[in-house]
Amino acid sequence: MSQTHGLVPAASTAPATRPGSAERELLQSVVETARAIFGAAASSVLLHDEAAGELVFQAVSGEGEEFLVGSRFPAGRGLAGWVLVSGEPMVADDLREQGMFAKDVAEDTGYVPDALMAAPLAHHDRVLGVLEVLDPAEQSRSSLSELDLLALFARQAAAALAVVTERREEPAPAAVRARSLELVSALRDVLEGAPPRG
Repeated sequence: MSQTHGLVPAASTAPATRPGSAERELLQSVVETARAIFGAAASSVLLHDEAAGELVFQAVSGEGEEFLVGSRFPAGRGLAGWVLVSGEPMVADDLREQGMFAKDVAEDTGYVPDALMAAPLAHHDRVLGVLEVLDPAEQSRSSLSELDLLALFARQAAAALAVVTERREEPAPAAVRARSLELVSALRDVLEGAPPRG
């Protein structure tokens, strides 16, 4: 893999989530829920490592989940980089026609999607990272309301992540950790129970 344009292994400086931590559980719940809501082949959360200037895969559901967590690439690359910098959600129906798509990075992951939806994990005035949904069901990428739903879900996930992260330094009582996960679970139930979208 080329470190100039592709994925590189996680370094010790990553703003990493620890296996079994509340952050990891939260982010894994987010990607699993996003994948289910949008009928996608895969979903991932990439967090911004500001010190390294990179995006780091912190949670993956579907294609690539066995090996992508911890991989990183330059934060200014591709559509995820554009979403990070602009703070705006986006959808690309045909990635072969999308000039900003970092195909080399996708090839390094072993999975090159045909379509992608992405939204910033924005909390207050900061973008913490990006939530991506790869190869969502066709009806999910055909309307602005679906993109709005992804953006809403990403904002809620970012707010929950911020709460959990703020408490990372403190020895969080089990009740606080459990409550954070309950909130994400409740949000997932609300979104999955939404009436069918057309």
